[in-house]
Amino acid sequence: TEIFETICGELTNLALVRDYRLCWGDHGVNRALDEPAMTLKEADELCAKFIRIGVSGVFVVPFEHQADRDEANLRLLKRLRQAGIPIVLIDRDAVGFPRRSEYDVVGVDNYSGGYRLADHLIRLGAKRLVYVTKPYTASTVDMRIAGAQSAMLAHGIEVSRDFVRVGDPTDAKFVRNITQSGRIEAVLCTSDHIAAQLLQTFNKLKVRVPEDIRLVGFDDVRFANLLTIPLTTMHQPCRDIALTAFNCMMERMANPSLPARSVMLPPQIIVRETCGAYRK
Repeated sequence: TEIFETICGELTNLALVRDYRLCWGDHGVNRALDEPAMTLKEADELCAKFIRIGVSGVFVVPFEHQADRDEANLRLLKRLRQAGIPIVLIDRDAVGFPRRSEYDVVGVDNYSGGYRLADHLIRLGAKRLVYVTKPYTASTVDMRIAGAQSAMLAHGIEVSRDFVRVGDPTDAKFVRNITQSGRIEAVLCTSDHIAAQLLQTFNKLKVRVPEDIRLVGFDDVRFANLLTIPLTTMHQPCRDIALTAFNCMMERMANPSLPARSVMLPPQIIVRETCGAYRK
């Protein structure tokens, strides 16, 4: 995705400055956006290659969007660790929240991001919120959901049992169920991509954003400001994530006995039109 393209580009530059060379796996350039960047089989083959050539360290973005993601992630990471290769996870842990793996993790403070987006919507007047996501998403999404729920509780708003809606944002039936259930006032989305798809489906269903429903995403990708209605979202500091991950790797290589660390960088809310902040 665009987020990881930026992070990987920065890691490449940092490695060159320090006289390291980065080896990349399959970026999945010929695959659809919703498909994984590589399959489990490809990841197994890449691990074998890294072990065979004796790399100094591996940056890993764990699998998501599949039922056996935790087991697959841990199995791959165990192979690298048994080969004595330092590992730094980027964006998310290898296991679902609230579990914690034994590897360094560098990413954004997703709990804070979810809290601040929900708090922003509530302060604009929205009281009935839902969170839209797809099946088997990463542990980062669980933390965003937890943050949003905490913001609601802090404002004295009850969190309904169906606060989290799991489905396809391009499915008109799924989206119609959201708009027709309890007069929903605002929707928080896992990502800008899901928010953009939801915006298109809202348009087909004649649901106006932000007049009928307020909408926010997460990531602040390039197209977020180019949608028919510019998207309110949470910006991820990709360059800072890359720099922090690179420094963590240098420290891990120098001292493999360091305890596992979580370094979560603060995101920044980007207010645009879909949240209704600029309505007259």
